[in-house]
Amino acid sequence: MQSILDAYSVMPPITRAYTTACVLTTVAVQLDFVTPFHLYFNWELIMKHGQIWRLLTSFCFFGSFGFSFVFNMIFNYRYCLMLEEGSFRGRQADFVYMFILGALFMMISAVFVHMLFLGQAFTIMLVYVWARRNPHIRMNFFHVLSFHAPYLPWVLLLFSLLLGNNVLVDFLGIACGHMYYFLEDVFPRQEGGMRILETPTILSYLFDEREPEPIAEEERPGGFDWAEAPIEE
Repeated sequence: MQSILDAYSVMPPITRAYTTACVLTTVAVQLDFVTPFHLYFNWELIMKHGQIWRLLTSFCFFGSFGFSFVFNMIFNYRYCLMLEEGSFRGRQADFVYMFILGALFMMISAVFVHMLFLGQAFTIMLVYVWARRNPHIRMNFFHVLSFHAPYLPWVLLLFSLLLGNNVLVDFLGIACGHMYYFLEDVFPRQEGGMRILETPTILSYLFDEREPEPIAEEERPGGFDWAEAPIEE
């Protein structure tokens, strides 16, 4: 238990916040404080009945406690952590902006494909972005398959297919991850390309660490200039 608390205490803030939200949501369902019917994504209920919490809860519920929940939470924690401490180190605002954009991509898609819970697809999106930014890392899947990182999302999709799960979830995560990766990492580097996904200033103000502004010398405490003090004889 202590090792879990220690690991939790050293999590970077965005990973800790999202992981906590996922676990607490599942615990609330297990204890019957809420039901999945209060959490799923439904555009009509959001727009016509003002149930805006569904914009968040649909990303935080991974089903009841069991193998699927543990599997998804391990992947969610691992790749969210590696992104925040890797390519997004020192760029918390950019990381939050990726969360927002990925969520928007998925919600727009979910309206058309009638997907109710988006957390698993969001996890696959995190995996995809990490995998594309670490193309030379070798992966080993259950000591059966060995491959480079960019193939990992497709291996997970195949694994879902073998388990009889809805592969549309994985495909949506891959599609949203690729859209973000292309707009952020590929298009700006192409001839005639430009950076489209500029992080809003408000996010930078809220999440990025800022260096303290230097205090003018005359405003510093203890400002008596001893060098100019008169010398009494």
